[in-house]
Amino acid sequence: MPALGVAVVLALTGCDPEQVASGDGGPSGSPNGGQSATGFGASPLDNPDGTKPGLAPLTSDADRAAARKVIEKVATKGRGPKTGYDRDEFGSAWKDSVNGVPLARNGCDTRNDLLHRDGRKVRFRDGSDCVVVAMTLMDPYTGSAIEWRKRQAAKVQIDHVMPLSYDWQMGAARWSDAKRQQIANDPLNLLPVDGPANNAKRDSGPASWLPPYKPVRCSYALRFAQVSLKYRLPVTTADKKVMLGLCGG
Repeated sequence: MPALGVAVVLALTGCDPEQVASGDGGPSGSPNGGQSATGFGASPLDNPDGTKPGLAPLTSDADRAAARKVIEKVATKGRGPKTGYDRDEFGSAWKDSVNGVPLARNGCDTRNDLLHRDGRKVRFRDGSDCVVVAMTLMDPYTGSAIEWRKRQAAKVQIDHVMPLSYDWQMGAARWSDAKRQQIANDPLNLLPVDGPANNAKRDSGPASWLPPYKPVRCSYALRFAQVSLKYRLPVTTADKKVMLGLCGG
């Protein structure tokens, strides 16, 4: 096909001709763009405590059906007021001393634990086995590989899958300080992701924001549900409807 014809076809299918030509659509050549399902780490179905890396897309009908069964268990209610919310209500960021969550009290703060968990080709600061200074992240939110260096810290941010403000509005305002610190530092609720994507998400639920990379959306909905169920926090009716729909329900 002539080059102009190829460009037209790619434009009509939503592909960037320059990205496809350069291979930026993903190392695996996946028709969905980005990585193959195996490139992103563990399936949330196989990672109920969040200690395994990443968030892999759910690609089979059986896995999506299993995800729907989990999401169906989530309770719903209206989103309460944000009155009184402050990030500090969930403790100082990235504490290593929070009881009751995996990876705690290992001598390394939560942020570095997560960079180490999800990063590839991880490099540590000289003399440290904790402080990550460089890595490659297979970002589940955008489906792209991010080459990260500590001097560009904001390029990768740690996302609370179920945002802390959302938690506050759905019941965490009545929790003890200790329980709020748990959800803020629980690896089940935390993913290193593309900084701009995280900034766009803010405190949205699934009905208001979803990862731009469509193949991961069912996995994202399942992870949202896993956090909801672990901490007995409801979601809005609109959010639950979207979560089920993302997994074919």
